Amino acid sequence: MRIAVVGAGGVGGGFGAALAKAGADVTFIARGAHLAAMKSQGLKVVGGRGETHVVPTQATDDPNSIGMVDVVLFCVKLWDVESAGEAIKPLVGPNTAVIPLQNGIDAPERLLPILGSKAVMGGVAQISASITAPGVITQVGTFMRMIFGELDGKITKRGEDFLALCQKAGFDATLSDQIVTELWMKFVLLASNSGMTAATRQPLGKLRDDPDVRPIMLASFQETIDVARAKGIKLPSDALDKVLGFVGHAPPAMKASMALDLDRGNRLELPWLSGKVVALGRELGVPTPTHGMLYAMLKPYIMGTPA
Repeated sequence: MRIAVVGAGGVGGGFGAALAKAGADVTFIARGAHLAAMKSQGLKVVGGRGETHVVPTQATDDPNSIGMVDVVLFCVKLWDVESAGEAIKPLVGPNTAVIPLQNGIDAPERLLPILGSKAVMGGVAQISASITAPGVITQVGTFMRMIFGELDGKITKRGEDFLALCQKAGFDATLSDQIVTELWMKFVLLASNSGMTAATRQPLGKLRDDPDVRPIMLASFQETIDVARAKGIKLPSDALDKVLGFVGHAPPAMKASMALDLDRGNRLELPWLSGKVVALGRELGVPTPTHGMLYAMLKPYIMGTPA
């Protein structure tokens, strides 16, 4: 199976390396020092699951040089969705599956007018990993899961074929017939965890059992659940319990990627996380005071550390 990974950071690099080791023909699309290191030294993933070293690594900054592929793992930052979507058109053939693995909830709908409804699937990535040096991805903990599916809920051969490859690669994978619900369940978790770990500059383990912080986390989860239900999303009746179960078992050192970006002085995905909850709440008439506070506190850092 031919796979292109667009954006070889923690998510794309982590999953792409595992798929390459499982025998897939994987090409990473990256840039800068990270690309140079992959081409000269290979891609290394280290951390809780041990070490994976893909040598040689197929990597380029030019999608035109790859040709059509079976699957595109679309892992760019949320502000790059439209430009990257245009750039990967040469990768997309009649049966290509483009699986966005971004944070947030709107990447599939933003890609549909660019790539067409047949190409775009929905996807959820659950992994705590980031680039720690050019050519090196470090994963926190061992948790590594991908959920994907057709936006219309159908089970297709391309989905089943990719599921078999993911299972061979050794990470937890699910082919879902309700991927929109799965996207929102991740959004409930991530919008809050991103805002909370960034605003406090603390990992999840320091927050989840703090009696002063826990009520704020609970309120942020519930606000997002309320927005989802007001929008007509079919969340499970025990959505909050499921989210809290994940939080309770997550690695204590886990920080959301937005918190890592804040630590490094990088641009933030805030408008698509707490900012999106606030915007949808305003549109749907749902109060979102906790996410409003998180958005206001982090807004000065949206474009990186202020000069």
